[in-house]
Amino acid sequence: MPCPFDWVDAFASRPFGGNACVVVHDAGDLPVEARMALVRETSLSECAYVVPSAAADFGARYYLAGREIPMAGHPTVATVVSLVARGRVDVSAGPARFTLEVGSGVMPIEAARDESGGIRVTMTQAAPVFGAAQDPAEIAGIYGLSAADILGTPRIVSTGTPFCVTLLRDHAALTRARLDAARLDAWRAGQGAETGADGLMEPFLACLGGFTEAGDTAARLLMAPPSPAEDPFTGSATGCLGAYLWHEGLIEAPAFTAEQGHGMGRPGQAKVEALGPREAPVGVRVEGSGVVLMRGELEL
Repeated sequence: MPCPFDWVDAFASRPFGGNACVVVHDAGDLPVEARMALVRETSLSECAYVVPSAAADFGARYYLAGREIPMAGHPTVATVVSLVARGRVDVSAGPARFTLEVGSGVMPIEAARDESGGIRVTMTQAAPVFGAAQDPAEIAGIYGLSAADILGTPRIVSTGTPFCVTLLRDHAALTRARLDAARLDAWRAGQGAETGADGLMEPFLACLGGFTEAGDTAARLLMAPPSPAEDPFTGSATGCLGAYLWHEGLIEAPAFTAEQGHGMGRPGQAKVEALGPREAPVGVRVEGSGVVLMRGELEL
């Protein structure tokens, strides 16, 4: 049977902004290889598949071109936007609150109409797990940077998917970063099981100060093949960034506005809030809008 799908631009309030994701409905019986093949066919970083759930109101699974990813932010926004657009979640009387089971567990979700009539999604990511601190010089070398370009100590953080959060000194260093895939592979190979190395994503590069006056942070995620070279907006890593900045005392308040994708011509924005005390955050709230760009049926 054909599977209906929506192509959604997530963490954006207009088409062709933020990060695009194809959301496939009724995908419980779709083979894993077909799910990954669709990612490669679309040339997107990830696609989302709506599946049955016994633990939550809805289930979804997210895939890169070569493997499943347990939790991802922009596919979560895209999935919820698609559910609202197809009438499976009703926001006509105000915000809708429900649960979504992804590979890493169940997330509380809120969906509502924003001021422009678009769909605003708030996800509450899991309590962050703070993993191993990393050598600034080693992380810098992966990107053709120096240790002096890094503030503080890079650290692996996970709110469902692990990233090495790396705070750069300024926008100039963020712009200069270029991924050396061989060095990335060598670094990953040196990580132990306690870091979540099997599912460890590329380091997430950020700096304080947004790309625009509305932003408080700017970020980039440079990706290794077979994924696209750069991700326009990475909601799971943004949650990890919020937890890291709050926990490490690098921001004064737990709430801020994150920006990503501006250098790619796909500006994205999220509202972020670390929940709980600095020493032990209990979760991270990440909010972003999304719009349906196109829809159809997947014939497989």
